[in-house]
Amino acid sequence: MSSVPPNMPPGGPPPPYPPYDPKTQWRMYREQQKAAWRAQRDAWKAQRYAWKAGYGGAYGPRVPSIVGPVILILVGVVALLVLTGHIAAGEFWTWYGRWWPLLLILAGLGLLAEWAIDLRRETPVRRSGSFVGIIIFLAVLGFGAAGWNHMGPFFNHWNGNNDDFFNMFGLPEHDNDQQIQTAQAPSNAAIEIENPRGDVSISAGDGTAVEVQAHEVAFASNDTEAKKIFDSEAAQVTVSGNAVLVRSESSNSGRVNLTVTVPKTARVTVDAGKGDVTAAGLGAGITVSAHGDTHLNAITGSVQIHFSNSRHDFSAHQVSGDLTADGNCNDLTLSEIKGRVSISGEIFGEVHMENIAGPLGVHTSITDVQIAELPGDLTFDSDDLRVTESKGLVHVVTHAKDIDLSQIYGDSYVENRDGRISVEPAGAYNVEAKNSKGDVEITLPPNASASVDGHTHNGDIVTEYGLTVSGDEDKTVTGRIGSGQSKIELSSSNGDLRIKKGPAFPSAPSVANAPTAPEAPAPPNAHHLKPSKPEAPQLITQ
Repeated sequence: MSSVPPNMPPGGPPPPYPPYDPKTQWRMYREQQKAAWRAQRDAWKAQRYAWKAGYGGAYGPRVPSIVGPVILILVGVVALLVLTGHIAAGEFWTWYGRWWPLLLILAGLGLLAEWAIDLRRETPVRRSGSFVGIIIFLAVLGFGAAGWNHMGPFFNHWNGNNDDFFNMFGLPEHDNDQQIQTAQAPSNAAIEIENPRGDVSISAGDGTAVEVQAHEVAFASNDTEAKKIFDSEAAQVTVSGNAVLVRSESSNSGRVNLTVTVPKTARVTVDAGKGDVTAAGLGAGITVSAHGDTHLNAITGSVQIHFSNSRHDFSAHQVSGDLTADGNCNDLTLSEIKGRVSISGEIFGEVHMENIAGPLGVHTSITDVQIAELPGDLTFDSDDLRVTESKGLVHVVTHAKDIDLSQIYGDSYVENRDGRISVEPAGAYNVEAKNSKGDVEITLPPNASASVDGHTHNGDIVTEYGLTVSGDEDKTVTGRIGSGQSKIELSSSNGDLRIKKGPAFPSAPSVANAPTAPEAPAPPNAHHLKPSKPEAPQLITQ
């Protein structure tokens, strides 16, 4: 009887059979299992490679989606416009916080369009979804911007001079009037005031002394803790040669309101942390680093203001020297400024300026205004810009505003888009007005003498003078009014041109002289405006 190994399948090797070896059989079984696993793994790899290469697979080839690249291009374009100043960052985030869900809608519409195209394909495809992370990131930014739009005013108020900033835990308020400090200041002293938390009020006295009154506020659970806060934040006066330093220490649980009287001949520098600054009657100018509202009145000498990034108001009335301001602020009001005015930074509120004797310049990320002299007034906000009564060259470049220049005694250059332009020169002055999207209107006085050259695309031309109008889609207007003394150039895309006859104006106004010294400072919360103008002479109409 032959020895046949157990479990030998039919058709196996013929006898004689080798002796049965369990170890050898187990080794062969493992080799067979490994070979089967390697074959299955190679099949999976081949299938994944086919998907990536786009040559089949269970779900068809992978096709990249265009939604992601389009979103990246859109983000890059917006970022470039913000960085180059064509879009104000603050206005963009306000807009984005309100309308960011439109991004999701547009992305969804793009995916639906791709899905509709894919239905017409003979071979099924798969769309890449690598842009989902970008969408989530932009949505988070949208939630953040929306939250800031709702909570920003609260934080601005809380971060200003409100007691809630200093008393976030709701502790009882304790008040203390520090003993008045007096120090003799040398002639033409340089006085520096540092107050990290609290208001600063400055006025000029008749003597040579520096007088400091400090009202301390502490938020503490008992009198003992309040006394420690009072001692830590008390104001000190230090005289060193020609320099005088008035300083209070910072306290997270209180504030110090300083009332400082200085000699008229002293030059004053103020660094106010969380608080407002008010100054009146100074005789040698002032420099302010402002983190709150700042109001100046009757300042002889130059004024320099450095705004923080917070939104606070600034006003100045009766300044005999140059005024320079930089940084971001909210409402800005200037009147009766005898020197040059230069403003640079973002302005989030309204601007009102009147009776500016020197050259005036305002530069923000979306608006640039240059005026040689402003005996009248300038106002502008996010929607409108108006200049009434100016002398010399007027240069305005902006967008998304309606521009109205009236009684302009000098040449004008205006450039705008997405808004209307209206110019009313007071004589035979040159006018150049360019508008990308919007109407351009010029109103000339009865004694107008100008050479006119205007053109518009997709707009109409209306003229009250005997000028030549030609063209269909692209229209032009040319001709001479009177002797053609001045030059008028008008252009608009997708807007109308209007050339009208207007009234005559009196002779060019002049800036009124401000009094050398006021009887009393103006209230710190009042806008400083010049007195009402006298009644204008009767205008002569054609």
